[in-house]
Amino acid sequence: MTGIKLYLYVAMGGATGACLRYFISESMIKLLGKGFPFATLTVNILGSLMLGVLYGLLEKELIVVNPAKSLIGIGFLGALTTFSTFSLDTLLLLQQGQWLKATLNVFLNVIGCVFVAYLGMQLAMQKG
Repeated sequence: MTGIKLYLYVAMGGATGACLRYFISESMIKLLGKGFPFATLTVNILGSLMLGVLYGLLEKELIVVNPAKSLIGIGFLGALTTFSTFSLDTLLLLQQGQWLKATLNVFLNVIGCVFVAYLGMQLAMQKG
């Protein structure tokens, strides 16, 4: 599968991922406030887990690379998670003198997301 169909899959996935990101962001702010970037952390962890699962399913050849990679990996997860937002959140915390929160944000996003990506891959690759 090539050409315009793959772009349409990316666009559909991206629109869905962006909408889910907005929903999660608004929900986290309502639940936990704006004192810490929980929304970014949540989408980064969720997206890392989902990307790990996707990778595992692709490796086991349980789903077809295209359109799954274009729809889910590039479109949906690309719009859901954004490292640039994580970077800006951390920078703003540092500029506000919130060194502990900035350090916690980096630690939780990096270590947490690497761990759940591994977890997702392991879950997807388990023998069924």
